[in-house]
Amino acid sequence: MTTPRKLFIKTYGCQMNVYDSERMAEALGAAGYVVTDTAEAADMILLNTCHIREKAAEKVYSELGRLKGLKAANPELKIGVAGCVAQAEGAEILRRQPLVDLVVGPQSYHRLPEMEARARRGEKALDTDFPEEDKFDRLGGRPKASRGPTAFLTVQEGCDKFCAFCVVPYTRGAEVSRPVARVLDEARDLVARGVREITLLGQNVNAYHGAGPDGDWGLARLIRELARIEGLERLRYTTSHPNDMEDDLIAAHGDCPELMPYLHLPVQSGSDRILKAMNRKHTAEQYLALIARIRAARPDILISGDFIVGFPGETEADFEATMALVREVGYGQCYSFKYSPRPGTPAAEREGQVPEDVKSDRLARLQALLDAQQQAAQQAMVGRVVGVLFEKPGRMPGQVVGKSDHLQAVHVEAGADWLGRIAPVEILAAAPNSLAGRLTIG
Repeated sequence: MTTPRKLFIKTYGCQMNVYDSERMAEALGAAGYVVTDTAEAADMILLNTCHIREKAAEKVYSELGRLKGLKAANPELKIGVAGCVAQAEGAEILRRQPLVDLVVGPQSYHRLPEMEARARRGEKALDTDFPEEDKFDRLGGRPKASRGPTAFLTVQEGCDKFCAFCVVPYTRGAEVSRPVARVLDEARDLVARGVREITLLGQNVNAYHGAGPDGDWGLARLIRELARIEGLERLRYTTSHPNDMEDDLIAAHGDCPELMPYLHLPVQSGSDRILKAMNRKHTAEQYLALIARIRAARPDILISGDFIVGFPGETEADFEATMALVREVGYGQCYSFKYSPRPGTPAAEREGQVPEDVKSDRLARLQALLDAQQQAAQQAMVGRVVGVLFEKPGRMPGQVVGKSDHLQAVHVEAGADWLGRIAPVEILAAAPNSLAGRLTIG
């Protein structure tokens, strides 16, 4: 009996990369690989990369440099680079790091088994095409092994918005939505394997327009159909663009109980001048009006967002407009970053680059405000009873951890028999990034 080869995948960045890594493992599983938790034990190492953060490509090259010792100790070890940095850098990775055996973009990873076979023959394999065939069709069904109670499910990829700071249209391509039937089939399969909560993924997920039996479906209709799957108790989606929050999707937040009261809706800036320079195609006032409509549909919804400070040309007045928007919205969670140029994006070569010390100062001030809002949201949960889906054992003996309806981590003293179950929990205390509570049922 052939001993299976071992695969180690290091995943960077967004939830979609987590999903992609799972599918890469499944694709290579068909070629005889099993996943290992350590690079040292691996016969193949895949770096599934993200191009969003600052100096993303250089960080990948640094990681590859750290793998030289493993390659020297095991010349048969195969090393691959996947994801958005692979798409952006392409053959340059093979030129700069000869230890790399294969480079595959995010739209081509269904071809990994063939690429792995070429690498085993001593060839270099490169595929950063945007193939005509649907990679999800080529991947086939997912293995039937049981899994944890939560899962990601990609329903849409790519983006047509072309924000001036963003590489996604260049690394992930144009917006493409998966057909309704295939999404439903994958969701049913996940539920059959023990999943209770699914997060629908897309670079611009609320632009979903998948082919259905009677024409294209929007995200709201897909959510309502998914909610009919027996055993699927929770639905979420991320990431969204304000310009694609249509009326039926807003309404779903109010009348679909399976859709959790949490929404990540990035705005990036509160300055109309900067929003225009970013090519966001909405104003701060339009964003605020949208938030008001969403909260009218679901008053207890927790809003999350993204912010970039120090975009080229940003003045102190522009930054103060962002601070004013944050104060008006009142975020429960947020992600905030200093602007850093991405090669090939319109903003990268613009005049008016903001000095690094100014960006750092503005980011510190913004994060202080956002942290205060998050702490207020955490404290507001104390004394409330919330539903919690328990996902894993806690750090302490006799403790389990799960997520509230609002995606907050909740620690409870309970046995492992609660894992995979949803139960009401009274929140007793709030910490910066988690809540503590007790079960209200035996």
